[in-house]
Order: sequence, then structure tokens, then C-alpha cells
Amino acid sequence: MRSDHSSLSLTRIAAATLVAVTLLSACGNKDAAPGAGGAGGQMPPPEVGVITTRFEPVALQTELPARAEPVRTAQVRARVDGVVLKRLFTEGSEVKQGQSLYQIDPAPYQAQLAAAQAEVGRAQATLNQAAALAERYKPLVEANAVSKQEYTNAVAAQKQAEAALAAARAQARIAQINSGYANVAAPISGRIGRALVTEGALVSAAQATELALIQQTNPMYLNITQSATELQRLRRQSGGNGSAKDVPVTVMLDDGTELPTRGRLLFSDVTVDPGTGQVTLRAQVPNPDNALLPGQYVRVRVAQAQLPNGILVPQQAVTRGGPQGDTLMVVGPDNKPAQRTVKIASQQGSDWVVTDGLKEGERVMVDGFQKLQMMPPGTPVKAVAWQPKQQAGAQAPAAAATAAAAAETAGQVPASAPSGSTTSATPAAGTSRR
Repeated sequence: MRSDHSSLSLTRIAAATLVAVTLLSACGNKDAAPGAGGAGGQMPPPEVGVITTRFEPVALQTELPARAEPVRTAQVRARVDGVVLKRLFTEGSEVKQGQSLYQIDPAPYQAQLAAAQAEVGRAQATLNQAAALAERYKPLVEANAVSKQEYTNAVAAQKQAEAALAAARAQARIAQINSGYANVAAPISGRIGRALVTEGALVSAAQATELALIQQTNPMYLNITQSATELQRLRRQSGGNGSAKDVPVTVMLDDGTELPTRGRLLFSDVTVDPGTGQVTLRAQVPNPDNALLPGQYVRVRVAQAQLPNGILVPQQAVTRGGPQGDTLMVVGPDNKPAQRTVKIASQQGSDWVVTDGLKEGERVMVDGFQKLQMMPPGTPVKAVAWQPKQQAGAQAPAAAATAAAAAETAGQVPASAPSGSTTSATPAAGTSRR
């Protein structure tokens, strides 16, 4: 009986051992399953976009504040006294030089002109009489028929009449000018503002009543201010004089957009403002569509110096203002990315100008930074040529057309096709997610 009991116990122990071994084997197979699908259980290196650095001449651009100013400004003022009868322009419109703007009551000046012209006629008649008398006395004095004193008096009267005629003509000219001033004309071409007087207003030449303001806004001046220290730094970097004449100027509006037309630098002042330590520069920019308004605040980019050997790096590749300064990631010959501290000179479009910290031919990482966050430090990467978003956007329509053609082809698969053929797009979807 005891031997039977012992045999039963051994049988139970063997069965329990067999079950435990089976469970352990099953767990081992589950743990090995993920590795079986990959290549030795190792993840492929992450793919990152890089650019290869190269030296090239780079213009050192500086971004500066500026105020727009019209190239010409004319205050339309009254030059005669009188009552305004008409306003002959539309407020805010473009006016031409010589165009009539206001009509002041001309009646008093027309009367003065008529009186002056009458005085000219009277003086002309007096001159004719005096000239005839002097001409008649001339042969008589030679024949001693009249005295020389009478002839001298006749000649003097003729000269006085000639002077009186000249004075009368001058007064008539003044009256004619005043009569013309009653019609107020535009002194320059440009855009006129609001009317400062209305019909019925009494204007005065003595007070020089302002009637309107005309501003010529095409082209437009830009008054730029720059720190004298910054200007000297640019000169030292370029080894030149800096702020040369006819340098191109790019204008940026408040919303960040750039004007399609570029201006040019006219001059740079040689005097530093002792109160602000700034230098004044002036540029001129075309303004055909009045995108710039007088007094408007804008920012401009000016290429004030030329760097013979500079490196352009996309802005998204650089981390600025960190504890170590401006840094970026460089992919070395062993395909391992490493952080590098660089020196930034200025901005050029969407790139930074690097003047120190990089050599020609190095690979700078531009995108793929998120992939490195999930990897341990020192992980090798797969470096591929980086393409800007503009180029990627241009390739999107072609990719969409290819996908549409593939979908259309897939739609022509017969209904009797195997069900597994419908899953052929799954790997592609998984690839796009990666």
C-alpha cells in the first residue's frame, strides 16, 4: 500500500514538472517573437537631413528700423486775400503740377488788373505826345527857331513819359499775377490730403492760410537709424568702408511681408548723434502702388558689408541663446552627431551667416532632431541630403498624382482576387508614419 502511494506521488511530481517546463518554453517563444521579425533584433539608424557646408562670398545684412518720408512735400497756401468760392479736387487723390485746386473770388483782382491796364494806356498816350513834341522841336532848335531850353524840356518830358509807361506796365503785371493767384494751383505732382478750408472761408495772404498738403510718395525716402558701434563692427568684418552708395535695400512691412521692389542706399551720415549714439542713413525705394505711407514705421535689410568666406546655414538648424551660445549638430565621419558652438554674424533670408565654428565640407544636421531624442547618445544616424520645404511642396502634386494612379489601378482588381491583395498598401502606410 505504501509503495503504491509513493508511486502516485512521484507521478504527480513528474506531471507538475512537465507543465512548468512547457509554460517556460511558451514564455520564451513569446519573448523571442519580436526579435525574429527584425534583422538580428536591431533598429535601423534614424534618417536625418543634412547640408554640406561650403565657403562663399556672403553679404552681411543688417535689419534696421526706418521711417518713410515723401521725397517732396508742398503746403498749398493762399497768396492773396479773399473768399474761397470752389474746391476743385478730390481729397486723397493724385494731382498734377499746375492743376487747379481752389478758386478764390477773383473780382477785386480783375478790377485792379483793369485799372492797371487803363493806366498803361494813359501812360502810353502821354509818351506818344511827349515823343511827338520832342521830334518836332529837334529841327527847330537846329534852325534857332526855338530855344535849346525848350527842346531840353521836351526831351525830358519824353523820358518821364517812358518811365511812367514802364511803371504802369509793372503795376499791370502785378495785378495780373494777383488775379492768377486767385486760382490756386498745385505746385508739385503727388497725393493731396484732406481740404483744410471749405467754400466760403476767408483766407489771407498775410497769414499764409494753409489750404492743403501735397506729398510726392513715388519714390519714397526711408530715414534709417543705426548704432555707430554696429556700423564700425560691420566695417571691421568686411575690411571695407561699409554703407557704400547704391547698396540694395529690402523693405519689410509690419506684418512681415517684403515689398516686391527693392530700394537703394543714397548716403550714410558721417556725424554721430551725441544723444543717441546713432548714425542716420537714407534710402530711396519705388512706391508705385502706395504700399508705403508717409511717416510709416518699417524695417529694412541692408547689405552693408561683404564677407569673402562665409557659410550659410538654415535657421532651423541653429539653436540660439542657449547656455553655450549658438549651437548646431554636426554629423561626423563616423555618422555620429555632435553638438558644435558657432558664431552668427547676421541673417540672410531664411539662413544664418556663420563666421566661426564650422569648416568647409562638414555635414550640418537640419532636420530629424526628434528622432535623436528617442535614441541613446552617440547613436549613429543615416545622413541624407536635406531638401527645403519649397522643393518638398513642389514634389507633392507629383506624389499625389502617383498615389491617385495607384488607387485607380487597385480599383481595377477583379472581385475574385485573393483577399490578401487588399493589404498591399499597409506597408506603405506604416512607412509614412515612420
